[in-house]
Amino acid sequence: MSRANTFKGFAVLSPLLLTVTAAGHAENRLDSVVVTGSRAPTQISQVPGSIHVVYQEQIEEQVRSGKSLKEALGTLIPSMDVGPQGRTNYGQNMRGRSVLVMIDGVSLNSSRGLSRQFDSIDPFNIQRIEVLSGASAIYGGGATGGIVNIITKKGQSGPAGYETELGVTSGFNNSDDRDLRAAQSVSGGNDTLHGRLGVAVQKNGSFYDGNGDAVLPDISQTDLQENRSVDLLGSLEWNPDENQNLQLLGQFYDSGYDGNKGLYLGENLSAVTGADPEAFDVRSGFSSDREPATRRYQLSANYRHGDVLGQTLYLQAFTRSETMDFHPFPYLDRGSDPNAPTGYYSASRQSTDLAGLKAMLVKDWNRFRVSYGVDYDRETFDSDQMLFDFQQVLDSGGLDLDRVNKLGRYPDYQVDSLAAFVQADWQITDTLRFSSGLRHQRMDVEVDDFIAVAQQVKIARGQLSGADAIPGGSNDYHATLFNAGFIQELNNGHQFWINYSQGFELADPAKYYGRGSYDESSGYAVLREGIDVDGQPMDAIKTEQVELGWRGYGERWNAQSAVYYSWSDKTLQINSGDLSVDVEDDKKRNYGIEAQLDYSLTDQWSLGGNAHIVRSEEKNDGEWDPQLATTASLSKATVYLGWQQRGTRARVQSTYVHDLDDDYDNEIDGYTLVDLMASQRLPVGTVSVGIQNLFDRDYGTIWGQRAQLFYGGYYGPDAMFDQRGRGRTYTLSYSVKY
Repeated sequence: MSRANTFKGFAVLSPLLLTVTAAGHAENRLDSVVVTGSRAPTQISQVPGSIHVVYQEQIEEQVRSGKSLKEALGTLIPSMDVGPQGRTNYGQNMRGRSVLVMIDGVSLNSSRGLSRQFDSIDPFNIQRIEVLSGASAIYGGGATGGIVNIITKKGQSGPAGYETELGVTSGFNNSDDRDLRAAQSVSGGNDTLHGRLGVAVQKNGSFYDGNGDAVLPDISQTDLQENRSVDLLGSLEWNPDENQNLQLLGQFYDSGYDGNKGLYLGENLSAVTGADPEAFDVRSGFSSDREPATRRYQLSANYRHGDVLGQTLYLQAFTRSETMDFHPFPYLDRGSDPNAPTGYYSASRQSTDLAGLKAMLVKDWNRFRVSYGVDYDRETFDSDQMLFDFQQVLDSGGLDLDRVNKLGRYPDYQVDSLAAFVQADWQITDTLRFSSGLRHQRMDVEVDDFIAVAQQVKIARGQLSGADAIPGGSNDYHATLFNAGFIQELNNGHQFWINYSQGFELADPAKYYGRGSYDESSGYAVLREGIDVDGQPMDAIKTEQVELGWRGYGERWNAQSAVYYSWSDKTLQINSGDLSVDVEDDKKRNYGIEAQLDYSLTDQWSLGGNAHIVRSEEKNDGEWDPQLATTASLSKATVYLGWQQRGTRARVQSTYVHDLDDDYDNEIDGYTLVDLMASQRLPVGTVSVGIQNLFDRDYGTIWGQRAQLFYGGYYGPDAMFDQRGRGRTYTLSYSVKY
């Protein structure tokens, strides 16, 4: 029986990292899962908040039927928005706000605000996923909507064990409508030293919608068509004695375009200029000196000592490096001749390096526990954009792209973060528990001098002899965050909780700074004004949340629900012209209810589902108006019917996404999709089959509809950014452990 929020199972996790180190199954009780919702080992029954645990078998069931990781999470986690089918996970919020995503406790978020956190690991290397819904600051910024921690598979002691997985997906629309995947791992060792090494490779073909038409390539945030990904992940665990444990992890992930198809934009880019708005088409012959890709490395070391002055010590050191390449994109001069446009065509590369150290001590008494420590990390960011031969771009309709220059894209910057925290838990009575904590974080930002992009391009084109740089500078800002909650356990398997928590997010330094206005009358761009880094520091945008929740279990069921209200006094606004970011003194609030139920009708049949009803609003001129459709979360619901017997499993599930609109006549159309999946255990291995979008529904993805609002009309016709959902696909997978 598949359960997205289950209390079944047992797992010991590192409190510093929210990392599973062992897992098994126990009887179905609220206290049989240990999670880290408070940075110390805490049973679900002791957490005054919404905790969801997605187990390996649930991930495998969804992925082996054809879903991506972010799509699976959007289906299984009530408060998480449905997942896009492309590379970006922009707008996949929790409770209407941003999500902090981690791998084994190492953050995948960055101050740059790029949305590729789920283009970071293959599901084959995932053991389970821990999800904490709601605003939180226990791991730092970015978790105003919740935390998702991806816990990787670890080695087990014993003889060498192997796992092999093969799969193919197709909609049978064309010979290129085919995705292939293969994965292999080896694990073993003894009780003192053991490890695991796993590699997964996937090669995607072209996608087709419910009408059998090719899905347009996403030239804005890139997609996963004609894409090849490789995920190599290794871990080693050493237990020198009963008090000490050391875990090492290394990962290399490479996901990038690997094909020859692209979006043809018409001769002289006529689809973009409006001379022929319908000239765009999917064609072969795409060639570029820079292609969409995500490449990342991660190393981490986690150490635990069970007796340091009567306390438990947890240390983590980590480093992460990633480079993200974007699709070439047209930037045409406003007002130029539609039949002979001027402008430039470029593709950006944005790189982030992160390194840090976390330290925590935990002291337990009979009814009282204190966890306290410090976090430090340093993040550096740099970027560039590659300019292509513009005449060649015009002649080929954007398919043949040769480099002619490389310029800056955003100002380089460095962010140093230092935080101290304390979290306390008090078991007031046998059934009443109180938890509270405080975190203070200081961030120092250094921004380099930067010539605005438009002036760099004009210099490269010979239209300017030079330009003043917008001065960089440094500043710092602080955030103090508080949380508190009570949880009451009843004797009949029910629990109620109430909590108050705070989280924070920051404006994107790359898009906030590096902007200015120039006087170009002399042929040299003289800076008239620019954003002063020293005089205009960014503020942490604090989110506050109150939540009332319930969870319970019976002989054949378990359930959880929560109502919440979150608010903030500032909002991030994305400017439609240049997509820069401003911080506005506008109030924002989100409120809603999330719920999940799993019920065993018989030993073979199960029924369940989850739902999230959310409302997002901003205050304008004293009135609460709907939040912009480009950022607001959509209400949704998923129901399923499952059956299992003697190694055979089957599940049919349906996901409904509700429509959304705002006061500016922007609309996001919802949809309903049905999926079918089944598996059969064989004498050797397991075969799985799946049908996604069972009724071949033609629909626009949430990201595709938002992309039209962001880019349509300014960078080309709306239809050029219309990312349709994939039509009916069939997946066949085989896996075996030996």
